[in-house]
Amino acid sequence: MTRPQRDLFPSVHTQDQGQLPLDDRHTMYWETAGKPDGQPALFLHGGPGAGASADHRRFFDPEHYYTVLFDQRGAGRSTPLGETRDNTTQHLIQDIETLRQHLGIERWLLFGGSWGSTLALAYAQAHPERVTGLVLRGIFLGRRSEIRWFLTGMGAFCPEAWDRFASYIPEAERGDLLRAYCTRLDDPDPEIHVSAARAWSTYEGSCSTLLPSPETVAAFGDARTALGLARLEAHYFAHNAFLEEGQLLRDAGRLHGIPGTIVQGRYDVICPPQSAWELKQAWPQAQHVIVPDAGHSAMEPGIRRALVAATQRMEGVK
Repeated sequence: MTRPQRDLFPSVHTQDQGQLPLDDRHTMYWETAGKPDGQPALFLHGGPGAGASADHRRFFDPEHYYTVLFDQRGAGRSTPLGETRDNTTQHLIQDIETLRQHLGIERWLLFGGSWGSTLALAYAQAHPERVTGLVLRGIFLGRRSEIRWFLTGMGAFCPEAWDRFASYIPEAERGDLLRAYCTRLDDPDPEIHVSAARAWSTYEGSCSTLLPSPETVAAFGDARTALGLARLEAHYFAHNAFLEEGQLLRDAGRLHGIPGTIVQGRYDVICPPQSAWELKQAWPQAQHVIVPDAGHSAMEPGIRRALVAATQRMEGVK
């Protein structure tokens, strides 16, 4: 029997939380919510650098799931904020394993959107035996073409936002926007790096929803949010996401036997549908859901409903 379509689950408090030392430099914030003896699920936030929030718990039925959230290195409540040293995709994969072992979890469902989809795929391909399923949204595969699209291509759809993003950089440096932003984001002067972070982050926020959302743009412009997001995104983009070109599609065969759902907004400007389509071709057993009236944000109504439906379908998958 098909369940009626529903929106997010009600807000739920954390069960437990803590700060987990990862090395001499980084400490990870983590939290759990829902049913302590329920089906384990791990939420992977986007960015890199965006951090997790209370609303992210609401994609999972608290009467069924034991939900784990954490802030990746340099993001959110993990420390130090915006730290790029010892911060690579390979570090993050190991951090997930460290957290899994710390919580005594054998296997878990992975849920991730945008950069979270990248990290979920990278972890699942590295440790398929630890993954019961994947719920992915707004697919980003870390390829050079996708990075170039963010830096320049989005201007075809959001020219005003891109003009503000590009015009922040002096004209003489606009031939390499990524390098120019990296230089400013790494500057020790807060007036320089916070200003650059806001310019980068509000560009992304302005392009993330199908319809204009001043609230979304304002949230992306928060100084702390912007610094973690912009500094880490620029760092990862400058290193091609610390992945070999085409790696996640090349190694998609390692997902064989893992059920999954790919949720994609038809009008996603930040992560266009082509990447989701290519992932579906490389991983044919995954369900491919196109939301016809949505952009990139996980909080758009159609995306929310599709993601909740996906976690409900995954209930009981072992």
